[in-house]
Amino acid sequence: MGLILLNNLFVLKAQQAEDVATIDGIIKAYYEVVSGPAGEAADIERDRSLHHPDAWVAISNMDEEGHPRVRVMRLEEFHGDNKPRTQGFWERETSREVKRKGNMAQVWSRKEISRTPEGEAFEKGVNNITLFYDGSRWWIMGWMIDNTVFGEGE
Repeated sequence: MGLILLNNLFVLKAQQAEDVATIDGIIKAYYEVVSGPAGEAADIERDRSLHHPDAWVAISNMDEEGHPRVRVMRLEEFHGDNKPRTQGFWERETSREVKRKGNMAQVWSRKEISRTPEGEAFEKGVNNITLFYDGSRWWIMGWMIDNTVFGEGE
């Protein structure tokens, strides 16, 4: 119980109103927390403030034989030891489709990744982000990434 309370205090401390007040704000923050120059680590305190305590993360890719696979984990496992980046990592949204019903929203966010803020992309993909509005703020409930998706119709 004490660990949950302590975690909630960190979330409240890190929470920025503009990050969670709108869908635009939470998606902007979602990309900002993972991006940065070599020598810096991801802003996991801010990232925790975006995610519901029960949030999940899923990473889809291909195995060695070219078959689709998915790995599902908790946010803490995704962050791991959060060592400083050895290279710059800038993930940015290129387009978005949002479907909202009541207090739920599903966001399809196409993205690209480069080594500098405006650099040439070395990887492209899509994030599927599930959001929940609790009456006062948005929460990321979970997200799935697929960096093997390149075509607009896929």
